[in-house]
Formats: sequence, C-alpha cells, structure tokens
Amino acid sequence: MKLKQKDSQIAKLIDLETTRQKTTLQMIPSENHCTPAVREALGSILTDKYAEGYPGKRYYGGNQFIDMVENLCIERAKKLFKVEHVNVQPYSGSPANMAVYVAVCEPGDVTMGMALPMGGHLTHGWKVSATGKFFKPVQYGVDEKTHLINYDDVQKMATEHKPKLIWVGATAYPRIFDWKRLGQIADSVGAYLVADIAHIAGLIAGGAHPSPVPFVHIVTTTTHKTLRGPRGGMIMVTKKGLAKDADLAKKIDKAVFPGLQGGPHENAIAAIAVCLKEAAAPAFKTYAKQIVKNAKTLAEELKRHDFSLVSGGTENHLLLIDLRNKNITGADAQNLLESAGMSTNKNSIPYDPAGPFKPSGLRLGTPAITTRGMKEKEMKLIAGWINEVISNPASAKKVAQEVKKLCKKFPLPK
Repeated sequence: MKLKQKDSQIAKLIDLETTRQKTTLQMIPSENHCTPAVREALGSILTDKYAEGYPGKRYYGGNQFIDMVENLCIERAKKLFKVEHVNVQPYSGSPANMAVYVAVCEPGDVTMGMALPMGGHLTHGWKVSATGKFFKPVQYGVDEKTHLINYDDVQKMATEHKPKLIWVGATAYPRIFDWKRLGQIADSVGAYLVADIAHIAGLIAGGAHPSPVPFVHIVTTTTHKTLRGPRGGMIMVTKKGLAKDADLAKKIDKAVFPGLQGGPHENAIAAIAVCLKEAAAPAFKTYAKQIVKNAKTLAEELKRHDFSLVSGGTENHLLLIDLRNKNITGADAQNLLESAGMSTNKNSIPYDPAGPFKPSGLRLGTPAITTRGMKEKEMKLIAGWINEVISNPASAKKVAQEVKKLCKKFPLPK
C-alpha cells in the first residue's frame, strides 16, 4: 500500500510482473520462485545498514546484530555443503568467480574452463569477459557426437597448458560432472580446481547431484536458481583447498573485500540464511529429487514428439533442445512459447552453425515449475503443449489459456 501511494508507476509494474509469473510457466533453468520468508528478509530494514569488513572487524559501528546475521548465514552454509570456510558477501555469481581469480591468480596466468558455446559460463574465461582478457584461458568443450565432456581431452589440455586454475561448471550442460576424475586432472598439473555449482547448488544440497566438495579446492555458487534463494553469491573453501594452501580462505576473503567490493548487502545475506535453512529441511530433498524426475520426464516426452535433445537427455534440472529438425530458430521458438505462456530461453547448442542471437537451441528447466508442485503428469502436459505450439503456431493462444488453468491449480509459494 505504501509503495502504491509513493510510486504508483513502479507499484503497477510490480503488479504486472506478479500477474505474469502467476499465470505463466517459468521454465528458464536459472529462475525459481523463492518463498515469501526469503523475500521478507530481502526487503527488511537490514538494507539500511553499512557493514564493510567482516564479522568482528567492521569499518562501521552498530553492527552487533549484522554480525550475528552474517555468522548465522556462514554457519548454515558450512553445515549444508560440508565445507571449511564460506564467504557470503559476493553480490552474485560473476563477482564471486572474479574474486577467485584475484585470490589465486596473477594477470596473465593460464586458466581453463568450458567454452561458452559448449555450455560453459562467461566467467570461465570466455573472450568477451574480463576473465578472458586479463588471463590466458584455454577452453575445453564437449564431444561433437555425444555432447559429453571428454575427460581424456581435458587431461591432455591440462597437461599441455598447465593452467593455474581449472573451472568446472556450466549453464547449459545437462549431465552430471565426474568430480573425482576432474580432481585427479587438476592434481596432476598442480592446478586449483573450482566447482562453479551455480545451477546445481540446490540439487547438491538436496542429494540429487553428487557433491564436488571432496575433490575440489574451491566452490562458488549463486544462491537463487535451484537453491531457491535471493540473488547473491557464495565462495566456499574445502578441506582439500586448505591442504593445498593454508591461507586460501584468507586470500578469498581479501579478494572479495577490499579487493572487489565495498559494503555487503546484509539484507540479501539474511535472505540467503533463510533459504539455507529451508534447504536443510527434509522437504527440500524431496523437492530437489522431484526437479530431476520432472526434467527427465519432460525430456522423454519431448523425444517422443521428435525433439532432438543435446546429449540425448538430462541428469539434472535442464534440457537443451536442438531445434534444427523443427525448422525454427531458438529465438523464434522462445518468442512463440512466450506467447503461449511458457517462458524459456534461446541458447546455442554445441558446434552451433548459427550465431548467438539466432541460435539453433532452446534451453528450459524444471526448478520453478517444481516449486509450484508440478510433477510427472504435468511434465507430459507441458511437453505436449510445446510440441503443439512449435508444430502449429496458430495454437499459441489456445495453449496459453490451458497454461493459465494449470497455473491456477498450482499457485506460487505462499
């Protein structure tokens, strides 16, 4: 009510976005619906407090309760992910990843990561990112036929280039990572191994994906996506990381502040603490496993409708569709499905012959629709609608009405 009185334009736009989310299916794999409790903490009075520094070592007064908030968040993260040290101050995933570079690398050092067009992330050394400009990245990909990581090729590349830092993680890789093999590869060349689990953090917390913690030195993550929290980031140091470098935790903290950031967003940190408590509850394990069940069901149903899936299916929360046999671009498919009430995103496929603005692929996932309570039965419905709309664009308006009925049956978290 106060917002409507003070700024009716913003209030109206928020109402419109609320309606959009309520009445459509959010199927972008990096999106989710956090709980009202998370949003309440995010919008709390904590947003008014400056807290440069770390608990017990602040540059501002009046932080006695802020210290308690941040320490609680840290302890919950350490317990949930079974790590030795956590920094919860990064503003998001990309700043968290940059802090890792600052902590363990010098400009010009050789780094390794999955190439963006193969499913990797910008911050793993892609050429347009600062991580590709200030360091010397070598990029691995996936097999052209199977679309899977060829670990022998990764080993050969690591042996040849001897990187200081190796990234593992992706934004469009629908398979489980072999953390043990990757740990062996990094150890063989003396590299730091970083698991960027931004997409799969919730699956790991819920036991639906193997944890990298025993095999890597550092773990970075966002706190939204499958973890279902606010937008934020965390950097974790493992027991193996401290065995490699006893000062690694100190280096990480120094890289975040004062290396890259000023005052942390303690309202976001409080909201992260809330989502971590939610993720530690038994119900979250059920949720995480249902995300994967839903993704696998959706994949099999789409294949029944003759959709071609990169790697042939999925083992996590996302699918990547190669649309070339459907004679439609990813961009056009995204827009068409949006008009039918299904929010997805265009995406390059490995070895894509098309450009990034008109790619051949479509990326979609199940975290948000699983949060609404949808299960395998609904995945079959959704796959049918996707097929109907792609096969007959004129059906989009009719499908949109069916989607609205489904959304009413499965409301947003209350």
